[in-house]
Amino acid sequence: MGERTGETARHGSGSREGTTAPTPPLRPGAYDPADYAHEVLCGAREAGVSPELVMAVLHNEAYKPHHPLLERLWQWWKPHASFGVGNMHRATFEQVRRAHGLEGRWEDLRDDPAFAIRVVALHLSDLDRRLPERHTRRCTRDELLALGYNTGERNMRAFARGVPPGPMARSYLRRLRANRQSAVRAQAPAGD
Repeated sequence: MGERTGETARHGSGSREGTTAPTPPLRPGAYDPADYAHEVLCGAREAGVSPELVMAVLHNEAYKPHHPLLERLWQWWKPHASFGVGNMHRATFEQVRRAHGLEGRWEDLRDDPAFAIRVVALHLSDLDRRLPERHTRRCTRDELLALGYNTGERNMRAFARGVPPGPMARSYLRRLRANRQSAVRAQAPAGD
């Protein structure tokens, strides 16, 4: 598990009183989304989405280091980069922030994994409300939500109607399906 930090308390992310989520490790390859099982469970419950879906998205977004220092350097080089353990872009964050009255800032996603996970879960919940009840059987509802997280709401709705995903979306979906068991295992110890 990564080192603990006091950042969560300063940003008021709504994580458990007196505790903080671990800071992602500096060394690439040492990051494990399973370290955030408790935060995923809390965020998913608040948002009313599946914890396994949130964890699977975190696994899919684990392709780059998430340590705050590395993300600051990445932002310096690429100002419109995505942040946090969920790799969220600023426009998406601002949409979620306004919809849910969040006090945090986009930059807080890189410093506060619990806040980032909460925002991921809320965004998935927002996408769920916008996804039609009836959709193609090509993908499960959770898979469509994950594709919406990755490609945007408009594409998610198109996939739900039966439009086949492009190569990048298909790759994301393959990784999501491959990560599903890891996501389930990661949530098992968190329990109730």
